[in-house]
Amino acid sequence: MRVTICELPDESGAFADAWTDLVSHVQAEASELVLLPEMPFHPWLPARREVDPELWAAAVAAHDRWQERLEELAPAVGLGSRPIERQGHRFNEGFVYEPGTGYRGVHLKSYLPDEPGFWEASWYERGPGEFAVTSAGRARIGFQICTDLWFPAHARTMGQAGAQIIAVPRATPVATVPKWLTGGAVAAVVSGAFTISSNRVAPAGGEVDLGGVGWVCDPEGVILAITSPELPVLTIDLPLEEADAAKSTYPRYVPDL
Repeated sequence: MRVTICELPDESGAFADAWTDLVSHVQAEASELVLLPEMPFHPWLPARREVDPELWAAAVAAHDRWQERLEELAPAVGLGSRPIERQGHRFNEGFVYEPGTGYRGVHLKSYLPDEPGFWEASWYERGPGEFAVTSAGRARIGFQICTDLWFPAHARTMGQAGAQIIAVPRATPVATVPKWLTGGAVAAVVSGAFTISSNRVAPAGGEVDLGGVGWVCDPEGVILAITSPELPVLTIDLPLEEADAAKSTYPRYVPDL
């Protein structure tokens, strides 16, 4: 399966240009699955601690507008996350967007940091901790949105449910890139699935430092591809049968207690 990862700018004007480049790349590379960063269609919302209802509404509206443009990725399936409001409750929702079928929410981010630059628990609520496996094109996928990744028991459960790919949309700083690569490798090993991640980019000195570096990791924990400022969009073939075969090998076959 041809999968595209990316690093996309936080600033709205630069994002629009990067989107054009992303769409051109996806079409040229005949991508089948495209992972976007965490809540990509508006400047990073939880950068400030004070919750502003107008800013929340603006972020939701921006994602509503850009959601329609996910059709531009067709025939590829789009993955990502976005701010949503359900019955007066705010969440960060992972989604699958299939051309012709449209948007489908599949996961609510459940583990929320609350610290400078990442005041997420202040801005929206935790999901219920459900980590389901769903279809995305011809792949079976699960989501761990950013901080969700640090709770690898869920990756193992998704692997046992047949996940071939675990998608990790992120908004993370430059200094923590090595740690996130390690986390992606661990999730891949315990699940027997490929992990894929895309991140936002914001230069140091602004409200928040977001460090880019998307990755693809195979079921044995080997990093297969990494994005960079010189290569912000990258497409790679993933043999999904390797994820299927990995489920019966160490350490995946070891029974739970």
